[in-house]
Amino acid sequence: MKTALLFSGQGAQAVGMGKDLSANFPIAAELFAKADSILGYSLSKIAFEGPSEDLTKTSVCQPALYTHGLAVLSVLREKLPSLSFHAAAGLSLGEFTAHAASGTFDFETGLRLVDQRSRFMQEACEATEGGMAAIIGAEEQQVRDLAAAADVDVANLNSPGQIVISGEKSKIALAVGMAKEYGARKAVELTVAGAFHSRLMEPAYQRLSAVLAETAIQNPGVPVISNIDALPASSPDAIRKALADQVTGSVRWTGSIEYLIDHAGITRFLELGPGGVIAGLVGRIRKGTEVISISDSASLEAALPLLS
Repeated sequence: MKTALLFSGQGAQAVGMGKDLSANFPIAAELFAKADSILGYSLSKIAFEGPSEDLTKTSVCQPALYTHGLAVLSVLREKLPSLSFHAAAGLSLGEFTAHAASGTFDFETGLRLVDQRSRFMQEACEATEGGMAAIIGAEEQQVRDLAAAADVDVANLNSPGQIVISGEKSKIALAVGMAKEYGARKAVELTVAGAFHSRLMEPAYQRLSAVLAETAIQNPGVPVISNIDALPASSPDAIRKALADQVTGSVRWTGSIEYLIDHAGITRFLELGPGGVIAGLVGRIRKGTEVISISDSASLEAALPLLS
């Protein structure tokens, strides 16, 4: 059986994430403490106790999700030293977590990258009036035509029939009003800080590209699928480009999961992150695929017999 690790993106965060893992497993507590020290503020306190308004800030939730995903992995490795995985992927921010899990860079390097990425993105949000909307029930080409008509961008190809568009807030409202003409069953504006994965993130893309150019990157130990083209990025330069490009480019999540199943031969996925969002998407992309979601002590204990 071939296993791939999947890591959560922004929006999956929940107050309490990592709290019981840290209480029960010193290795998880150490990782959160290390994050607090590197970041210079108590990320663990916000993740464990909230308030949710603080945790949902882009500059906080991205480092929190990165740290939580790797804390879950560290506990899993401690409980199952023989655990092996054959590939990894992550939704948007989760691609950085997937690279850290695969040895592309160490925990500290990845956390510093994520911290800077999240700040650059938050600043780009604050400088623009951006929004996003989920377009439900339309084909990909129909959504692309809608996006072109409204002058917005296709942000996330999450699963068949669930595609997210991103751009100027007024143009997103226009697209939502037009969506049924383009085959959508419904269109819903999302509560987000800004227009992620769109041209409005160009300043964040430029700044992150410069940081990545100076960052030491190794070849990953297993293939990590890039959001931008749904293919593995293998060389350090290709990884730098993929991680920068996804800030303004589309997250091709449907294609990434299809690649892992059809080309990498993956038969089981482990979702390491809160909320079970990824498991829901994988189930819509390829019905019946085995996904084991682990986010806390209870889900870890339930997963262990399945993985032993």
